[in-house]
Amino acid sequence: MTQNTLFDRTFRDDEGNLAIAQKPNLPILVWLAATLLKQLPTNDNLQVVLAAIAFGALFTWAWMELFQGVNYFRRSLGLMALLAAIASQLQG
Repeated sequence: MTQNTLFDRTFRDDEGNLAIAQKPNLPILVWLAATLLKQLPTNDNLQVVLAAIAFGALFTWAWMELFQGVNYFRRSLGLMALLAAIASQLQG
């Protein structure tokens, strides 16, 4: 299907389906699990490891969306998540 309009390029995939949300993939599931586990009372070393895993998984997901997203919306979502993940690390 040829996609001509800005709306189509922004919100539709190559098959013409609206693609705003999708099933979670492995990096976002790992990020969610690590983020939830960080809420449990654990020692400092485990907290550091879980934080690194969460950041790495979110960075990976955002990078994948930015460069392999099915439409402009998904790619923009990846860019925003990537910038937010980096900003959160810079704040400490």
